[in-house]
Amino acid sequence: MIDATLATAFTALTGVRHPIVQTGMGWVAGPRLVSAAANAGALGVLASATMSADRLRAAVREVKSRTDAPFGVNLRADAGDAAERVGIIIDEGVKVASFALAPSRELIARLKDAGVVVIPSIGARRHAEKVAAWGADAVVVQGGEGGGHTGGVATTVLLPQVVDAVDIPVVAAGGFHDGRGLVAALSYGAAGVAMGTRFLLTSDSTVPDAVKARYLAAGVGDVTVTTKVDGLPHRMLRTELVDALERSGRTASLLRAVRHAAAFRRESGMSWPRMVRDGLAMRHGKELTWSQVLLAANTPMLLKASMVDGRTDLGVMASGQVAGLIDDLPSCAELVDRIMAEATAALRALPRPD
Repeated sequence: MIDATLATAFTALTGVRHPIVQTGMGWVAGPRLVSAAANAGALGVLASATMSADRLRAAVREVKSRTDAPFGVNLRADAGDAAERVGIIIDEGVKVASFALAPSRELIARLKDAGVVVIPSIGARRHAEKVAAWGADAVVVQGGEGGGHTGGVATTVLLPQVVDAVDIPVVAAGGFHDGRGLVAALSYGAAGVAMGTRFLLTSDSTVPDAVKARYLAAGVGDVTVTTKVDGLPHRMLRTELVDALERSGRTASLLRAVRHAAAFRRESGMSWPRMVRDGLAMRHGKELTWSQVLLAANTPMLLKASMVDGRTDLGVMASGQVAGLIDDLPSCAELVDRIMAEATAALRALPRPD
């Protein structure tokens, strides 16, 4: 472990040693990866959207058995049992609650009253302003380079907009993988960086080796954005399956979505009424059509096929554009130490006035 540290408003807020976040990737950010990231001095974030409530509690306890460092849990703000999951976070003493969508004012207040740090992820300046006004402690700002669901505005354009608009710590996501990127984000006014693909490609990640190999073999041009998985822009590796999805017609897409909805219901323990309620919440919150709501069932099961089962032929691989720049599988400790050493070297190399 190295001594290089960069104290920021984010490290002060969360209690972590380094201004680095390992994002809550579904099927990827489980107890092993989260605890390894936390022990390395980053903020590890447990992905809960693909877990039942009971499994979430068990996963939180497993992380706590592996590390004494602060960590977070990522939640779906529009889930029908979001209040129950917030209760688990509070009961188990989790330090940070992160959200992929803006949580309600009431959820933010409940978490803050319990001493939990609230950090929503946002993709637009107006969303950052809204959650800041509601009491969020910080925000993660993801630019279009980021993997998974993404927008069209680059981090270099979106980040300074948000930094100028809110007075809470801003963490930059989308396009980061090394110490130079961390220094660049800090120069824009960010208080840290969040990385998904870079942490997925570590030796501590439970993603199957064959899937990691596909990521490592990818160039920047092999990462694409498609709406054919769930009707929303989704950044992932271009594969034969993605090409097939983009060629498929509407009827075939909806039939596949229904099959995946049934499979996800079995996997998550959700009842059909719960899934319908969550679908209604998604439809209202994102103004989706019913076709898009059905297509949303594709995402968790297609991700599971690759990230858990190792079936690159049957699953999709969410990916940031930085996958094209990554060529190794360090441990989380090695990765974080390297990023901090690179950041320190980059700062020292900056020109100084005579």
